[in-house]
Amino acid sequence: MEVLVYLVPLALGLGLLGLVAFLWSLKSGQYDDLDGAAWRAIMDDDEKPADKTGPS
Repeated sequence: MEVLVYLVPLALGLGLLGLVAFLWSLKSGQYDDLDGAAWRAIMDDDEKPADKTGPS
């Protein structure tokens, strides 16, 4: 039972750290554009065809 003296504050501290990180990500705009990355992957430019002449 003495170990709870260490584990409870540790758990509370880690929870608080996670909450602070989440609130920071909200404030910095990490969740503003949820669809942008998906559309950028779909609308990616096609690669140009390789030169068929070979090395010169």
